[in-house]
Amino acid sequence: MDRLTSMAVFVKAVDLGSFAAAADSLELSGPMVGKHVRFLEERLGMRLLTRTTRRQSLTDFGRAYYERCRVVLAEAEAADALAADQLAEPRGKLRVTMPVHFGRRCVAPVLLQLARQYPALELDLSFSDRFADLAEEDHDLAIRTGDLESKAGVIARRVARQRMVVCASPSYVKKHGRPRQIADLAQHQAIVYRRSGRVRPWLFPSEDQSALEILPANRLRLDDLDAIADAATLGMGLAWLPYWLVRERIQAGALIHLLPKQPGFLYDAYALWLQTPQLPRKIRLAVDALADALPDLMT
Repeated sequence: MDRLTSMAVFVKAVDLGSFAAAADSLELSGPMVGKHVRFLEERLGMRLLTRTTRRQSLTDFGRAYYERCRVVLAEAEAADALAADQLAEPRGKLRVTMPVHFGRRCVAPVLLQLARQYPALELDLSFSDRFADLAEEDHDLAIRTGDLESKAGVIARRVARQRMVVCASPSYVKKHGRPRQIADLAQHQAIVYRRSGRVRPWLFPSEDQSALEILPANRLRLDDLDAIADAATLGMGLAWLPYWLVRERIQAGALIHLLPKQPGFLYDAYALWLQTPQLPRKIRLAVDALADALPDLMT
C-alpha cells in the first residue's frame, strides 16, 4: 500500500472520530480504512489506535504520529501546489517600480512582451528615480541600478550591467580637441547628472578594484539623462552616459565614443523583491525574462 495514502486515511479517521465517517468522506469501505491503519501499525510496529465497540482513541504514540502525519501531508500538498504554480498561467496584477530612463527604454519593453505572452497578467508600472521601500509601498518588484544597501527580508538578483561611456559631439571635439586618457578630462567642460541636489561623479575601473571618481569642470547640471545626451549632441560638453542610451547617436555619428580603449564602468541593475516562502510565478517569470533579455540590450 502507499504509505502517504495510508497516512491521509489515518488522519481522516482521527479527525472524523471513526472509521465509518472516514470511509464515507473518502468514498472507501470501512474495512479498507481499517486496512490502511493496520498497514501503518504493522510497518511501524506500534499501535496507533485503541478501538472498542463504542469508541476509538489514540495511543500516546498514535497522537504523536498523527501530528507528524499532518505536517507531512501539508508539505506534500504544498509541493504539489508548487508544481501546479509552475505550470499555471501567471495572472493578476504585477506592480513594478523602476528608474525613469532605464525603465522606459529597457525594462518596460521586456515586461510588455511578457504581458502579450500571458493575457491574464496585468501590469502596474511606476517610473521613478526615487528609491521605493518594498515593505511599505505597494510594489511586487523594484528595479534599481548602482550600489544597493543590504536590507533584511529583501532579495536582489542582478539582471543587467550598464556600460558607461564618455562621449561628445563631433563639433565639440573639433573645437576643443579629443581627450585621449582619463587625465585629459580635467581640460574639458562636462554636462553632469545631478539628483537630489547631489552631483554624481564619473566612475572608471581601477587596478585596485575600487572605482576611480572623476568630476570634470561643469556648468550644465541636469537630472535627466536624455537631456544630457541632447546637450552633448549640441556640442555643449562631454557626457558620461550608459551606452544603451547613446548607442544610436554614436552609430549615426551624432556623438563620438571617447576613450574607447578605457574599460567602461559597469553599473549593475538589480531586481528586488520581498523574501517569501514561495515566490509567485508572475514575479519569477518577470525576473527571469529581464535577466535573459536585458544583457543583450546593454551591448
